[in-house]
Amino acid sequence: MSNTINKKKFSTGWLIVVACMLIQAIPFGVASNIQPQFVSYVVEENGFTLAGFSLIFTLGTFVSAIASPFIGTMFKKVNTKVIYLLGCLLSGGGFLAFSMCNQLWQFYLVAAVVQVGTAAISSIGVPLLINSWFDEVSKGKAMGLAFAGSGLGNIFLQQLVSNSLVANGASKSYMIFGVLSLIVGIPVSLFMLRMPKDDSEVVRAKNAQEEKTTTNSANSGFTFKEATKLKFFWMFGFGLFFLGMYVSALAVQYPAYLKGYVGISPKLVGTIGSTFALFSLFGNLVGGAIFDKLGTTKGLVVAFLLAAVSCLALIFAQNIHGLAILFATLKGLSVFAYMIGPSMLTGSFFGQKDFGSILGVVQIFFAVGFAAGSSVFGLLVDKLGYTFAWSTIFVFIVICYVSLIVASIGMQKLNKARNNEVAKEAC
Repeated sequence: MSNTINKKKFSTGWLIVVACMLIQAIPFGVASNIQPQFVSYVVEENGFTLAGFSLIFTLGTFVSAIASPFIGTMFKKVNTKVIYLLGCLLSGGGFLAFSMCNQLWQFYLVAAVVQVGTAAISSIGVPLLINSWFDEVSKGKAMGLAFAGSGLGNIFLQQLVSNSLVANGASKSYMIFGVLSLIVGIPVSLFMLRMPKDDSEVVRAKNAQEEKTTTNSANSGFTFKEATKLKFFWMFGFGLFFLGMYVSALAVQYPAYLKGYVGISPKLVGTIGSTFALFSLFGNLVGGAIFDKLGTTKGLVVAFLLAAVSCLALIFAQNIHGLAILFATLKGLSVFAYMIGPSMLTGSFFGQKDFGSILGVVQIFFAVGFAAGSSVFGLLVDKLGYTFAWSTIFVFIVICYVSLIVASIGMQKLNKARNNEVAKEAC
């Protein structure tokens, strides 16, 4: 009987992971991964300036960040299926609505709607589901698989959207991929996603202890108010801000640097981009296992080494062009730090009691850093040159991981002390 129950728990939990992968692959992929390909077509068709239209990315990021705490709170009050259904309607329906826009303000408004929906089904929704269904020992692997769906879907979406834009133009392509998002997102939300009925459905690793811990129980951990009174909460947010800063600069600015300053051919820059995409897929898969096996502190040390060496490789690529491939490889492997790191660390540090609300707020730190990072880098390049700018990004990496590692060590000690107090009271 026990084996049957364990098999059922395993099957249901991993079915949720498959559902999250589908959400990441299509609804999230459509809303986030393919939008950059539309930029030149929309600018040309509507006569916008590049800077004016590109502002949709910054506005979308800020609106998503502001909405995240409210979305996290709603997951405690509203059925998960309902939130995911609304999120898919806003995300996919909004993307479809781009096809009817012809003024900049319309694109700005729709982009805000799309990103609110995307936050509900991805950056907030997926971590909340995984943290609810999996214990501390196995949730890293599950979250890595869930977010790997974005990379898998992107492999196909990029080719499909590029062909569609050539054949159909921007407006019709917006409609096609918006409909595709709805076709996948609505059935998955209605028939595959749900929260566990009780703690007995939580998937536990084979060697995990059966007794509940303060970080595994849905009713344990810190409330949002308690968390914000901790110095390590703010140190965590500080680290996430610099995480967003360096990730934004590395993700957006390397092609122009390699092509225009280093002198690498456009073909090789494309190969570097493909290398990054490939290793990003592995980074999500391996990163979850790294957090599971090594724990949060050692996992952050691994992420720090990958990010730091990748940045150094990019700096010295101006002398040795082959280092650009090393940059793409290591940067790809390090994506777990920002794809699954914020949610993994939030659950590990503060538990499940107010996970959604806390995650919604900490995402703001990352989002603000991400929105500012590329612009700050551009200003540094204009004033002081690429070498100084990349050196500053390296400093951001150091600040980021020192802050996160100190917060991790501090929260581990604090949670251990809380666990001991709870154990004494139980006796």
